[in-house]
Amino acid sequence: MAQRLALRRLLSFPAPGPLASHGRAFGTSAGRRSTFNVQDGSDFQDRVVNSPKPVVVDFHAQWCGPCKILGPRLEKLVAKQEGKVLMAKVDIDDHTDLAIEYEVGAVPTVLAMKNGDVVDKFVGIKDEDQLEAFLKKLIGA
Repeated sequence: MAQRLALRRLLSFPAPGPLASHGRAFGTSAGRRSTFNVQDGSDFQDRVVNSPKPVVVDFHAQWCGPCKILGPRLEKLVAKQEGKVLMAKVDIDDHTDLAIEYEVGAVPTVLAMKNGDVVDKFVGIKDEDQLEAFLKKLIGA
């Protein structure tokens, strides 16, 4: 049990990079609290559908080039919202059932969910201005 907990803690830290080597890895902690990886259908139900806060759901895949560009861009903008919105990351290869349920036909697909309902959606890559407008619409700002 202790080994599993230690491994879970280790995996939750950002990958070592230039910031981590200078002792500044804590700078990404706000983004880590706002963004999470969906573990299974039950986790999705608890943390997304039943969330009291609006949630951006990023359906992505490891092999998807545009996903690798969009994901970090979206995470950064969600972190800037200071907890007003959460971001759930769903790997379609690991969670095919969720991808089918939410009619994901291509990746990246991003859903905006509020009170368990999909209120907005886009497919493909977007620039930061478009993403900010998407988030403001979701938050109601």
